[in-house]
Amino acid sequence: MNYYNSIIDTIGNTPLVKLNKVTKGIRGTILAKVEYFNPGNSVKDRIAIRMIEDAEARGVLKPGGTIIEGTSGNTGMGLALAAIGKGYKCIFTMADKQSQEKIDILRAVGAEVVVCPTNVAPDDPRSYYSVAKKLNRDIPNSLYPNQYDNPANTAAHYETTGPEIWRDTDGKITHFAAGVGTGGTICGTSKFLKEQNPNLVSIGLDTYGSVFKKYKETGQFDEGEIYPYLTEGIGEDILPQNVDFSVIDYFEKVTDKDAAIMARRLSREEGLFVGWSCGTAVHGALEWAKEHLTDEDVMVILLPDHGTRYLAKIYNDTWMKDHGFLEDRAFKTARDIVHHKTGQSQLTTIGAGVSVSQAIQVLNRYGISQIPVTDEGGHIVGSLTDSTVLNRLIDDPAVKDHPVSEVMDKPFKFVGLDNTIDALSSLIDRDNKALLVRDEREQVHIITQADLLAAMTN
Repeated sequence: MNYYNSIIDTIGNTPLVKLNKVTKGIRGTILAKVEYFNPGNSVKDRIAIRMIEDAEARGVLKPGGTIIEGTSGNTGMGLALAAIGKGYKCIFTMADKQSQEKIDILRAVGAEVVVCPTNVAPDDPRSYYSVAKKLNRDIPNSLYPNQYDNPANTAAHYETTGPEIWRDTDGKITHFAAGVGTGGTICGTSKFLKEQNPNLVSIGLDTYGSVFKKYKETGQFDEGEIYPYLTEGIGEDILPQNVDFSVIDYFEKVTDKDAAIMARRLSREEGLFVGWSCGTAVHGALEWAKEHLTDEDVMVILLPDHGTRYLAKIYNDTWMKDHGFLEDRAFKTARDIVHHKTGQSQLTTIGAGVSVSQAIQVLNRYGISQIPVTDEGGHIVGSLTDSTVLNRLIDDPAVKDHPVSEVMDKPFKFVGLDNTIDALSSLIDRDNKALLVRDEREQVHIITQADLLAAMTN
């Protein structure tokens, strides 16, 4: 008889599938490593079993224990399946931007799910990182695998994903591309492949709103790069220990919209019903391939998960239209507002060291109600609005001689070029009177309430 002892024995040995239609005009052979053939429908099944078995071997997880993890959904699914096979309980924390399908699936396999706010700092006690750590401290005999910093994450791909790709390409692979989130997938796989072929090129796919690409290219962790984005399971506002930049040769950034559209194309044109970040991986890898691949090259792109996680999002036409990805309105996104905006193309700013009275003169001169504040190096460090100035002057008229740094508010939020009008509107409130966006040339623009009103009535 041919059978497996438990579901966790079916993890790995996923197929390579040649991409034929979305690769039109691109040289070389493009293969997809389709990870939804794992039992939990994602690449994260690999690291889940590896992290649990590593914890068992070290004696930090004992029978009857509880597994607690912060997840975008897929790692949780892998851990839940492993827990069922081994007899553990599970509690998962998730950011509220994750799809309802992911939450429902985890609950369906017996896990408890705690939903946490997305737009808070990683060290905020409300973040899904912090909540998971607190639960781990409070619950006896519990394990917090911490996929971001757990070396077993990278080891799982070094020991399985990399060898599978090398075997199935007969050692002919020249390029490997994958999204970068926790870093384990691309770094573990790339490390193994580069040991077999030192000339192999590894391409990391990132999203706008994430810090990875700029950090790789400049060594600078720029908090100004961080802003809300919609694509799940990719990009970070932290630097996980599993991200080894030395084994990633290049980064390519992909917008939420381009990722969603490519995921739908893969489903319709290639028969691969994949998740959102799969669209990121393929779109970004093919953009890179257009300029660099030759006829002899073999590129493998890792597709992390299955499309069932996103039925209410990128595979729902209404949701796509609501987010400007399938919309007919003339002004759909921040990109459209910036490109069609009248007035000054150069962002008006003011130095933190100038006086409040000088700032008032600038506001009056340009007829604006709000302005970003910069330090001596030109970095945006705060914001100033006419309402803030007025309130401070009413309380103390002498404030007019004080430097702007003493009265300024926190900096305006940065948003992505493909954030829709609906999303932009939700981010402007009493505490955040305007938004900032970087265009394709890295030039910063401001989007105000007046800009949104003009776009909505156009």
